[in-house]
Amino acid sequence: MQTILGSGGAIGTDLARGLKSYTDQIKLVSRNPVKVNETDVLFSADFTDQTQIEKAVEGSEICYITVGFEYKLKVWQREWPVFIQNVVEACIHHQSKLVFFDNVYAIGKDHVNHITENSPISPTSKKGEVRAWIDRYILEQVEKGKLQAIIARAPDFFGPVKKQNSLLLNLVYDNMMKGKTSQWFGNADVIHTMGYTPDLAKGTAILGNTPDAYNQIWNLPVDMNSLTGREWVKIFAEELNASEKVQTVPAWMLRILGLFIPILREMPEMIYQFDRPYYFDSSKFNSKFNFAPVENRMAVRQTIKSLQG
Repeated sequence: MQTILGSGGAIGTDLARGLKSYTDQIKLVSRNPVKVNETDVLFSADFTDQTQIEKAVEGSEICYITVGFEYKLKVWQREWPVFIQNVVEACIHHQSKLVFFDNVYAIGKDHVNHITENSPISPTSKKGEVRAWIDRYILEQVEKGKLQAIIARAPDFFGPVKKQNSLLLNLVYDNMMKGKTSQWFGNADVIHTMGYTPDLAKGTAILGNTPDAYNQIWNLPVDMNSLTGREWVKIFAEELNASEKVQTVPAWMLRILGLFIPILREMPEMIYQFDRPYYFDSSKFNSKFNFAPVENRMAVRQTIKSLQG
């Protein structure tokens, strides 16, 4: 059995599809799980309950974490450490391998210009400190020989499922569809790598089912022909026959807007990912698995087609 904790999000949904290449025994776990494949086993669980996590992991050969807790610092600080400890303990108890779908928040502002698996854990934000604690905790259990695990990292992403979690789709696609000017945080003229959710999920499935991939950090596959914010806007504009105009939103404006739009209150500390080059290097994965990620323009085209279909 291969189990997905947090099966209802963009990555979890695509991961369930990807795992079909490896097994017909897939357990989808969330508060209200929904089948992706006909043979999926559904398991409803509250991730704040240790007993329910223990039961969800039971019988799993591999356990994938694709959970997305509410994007609020206080929620992250309260929920993530306890959840991770409970999942790791359950995996150790049931001898389940762990694959943690991670972001790059643990990588600090001085190192986002070229993010590799060897980039130091060096958080420069409160949310980054939470993710750094998770990474260190998992790696510590691996080093102690208690756990077989993979930390699979992804940059900001977009795709044809669950667009509410994608800044690119919220700030660019949605505004274009409303006839409004696209927006971009920080500096629209610096590189900002974006991942495509079907590729990220496929990469996660590949890693989980590759025995010698364990006990390492991996950057998941992306088109490494990275674009600037303005170039991302241009591609969307060309595909939608919309305006290429873009409004940049600096940190001070985010703080003001955050008084009225709660989610934006959480963004100022993360502006370092947008005011300088943010380049995500997946050459380790691409080379190991001879993987050719979907090209950026095609990813945008496929996403638009799906959203409008």
